[in-house]
Amino acid sequence: MSTTELINKTIAFVKEKLNDAEGGHDWFHIERVYKNALLIAKDTDCDLIVVQLGALLHDIADSKFHNGDETIGPKTARLFLESEGVSEDIIQHVVNIIENISYKGGNFEKKFKSIELDIVQDADRLDAIGAIGVARAFNYGGFKNRTLHDPEIAPITNMTKEEYKKNNAPTINHFYEKLLLLKDKMNTKTGKQIAAERHRFMELFLAQFYAEWEGIK
Repeated sequence: MSTTELINKTIAFVKEKLNDAEGGHDWFHIERVYKNALLIAKDTDCDLIVVQLGALLHDIADSKFHNGDETIGPKTARLFLESEGVSEDIIQHVVNIIENISYKGGNFEKKFKSIELDIVQDADRLDAIGAIGVARAFNYGGFKNRTLHDPEIAPITNMTKEEYKKNNAPTINHFYEKLLLLKDKMNTKTGKQIAAERHRFMELFLAQFYAEWEGIK
């Protein structure tokens, strides 16, 4: 099977699996991450097929939608890739990417390192910030029926992995608990450059948000 055929089959598989997914974690999220990953990989010496498969399969079964089970995503990806006859070294690399890509409160120490993971992680984090990041944050907040903002509930930074998973704070807190922290956690030169611009947009959004909240504008 050619690389093009494998990628096309993977895209079809992901589209089917995420057909009814929440709007911030649907096929369009995967597509944006895939495009981000290709953009970053263009200037990087890497295994492009691993980057492509990692980007396409990174959220194939997000644990937050499966009762916190972090094993479903890697298992689902492995079974699919095995069924397509992909070599074990590529499968394991993709599984390692899926297992180590998530933010998890910012205190999660990656148990695996590769330039391909760095690329896919940056691509995923870019989709969590900027205008798309703002839209996704409030879309997920609405999905979970969270309040927009509550001045009496302060953000909690430096959470443990378990605290982060159980956190149910107002959506605006998520900017301080994750989104505004991502700029300084990017791995690649291209990722850092794009993140800086998207970070500035979020700062402008928050300034406008608070002005409108207080009735200043």
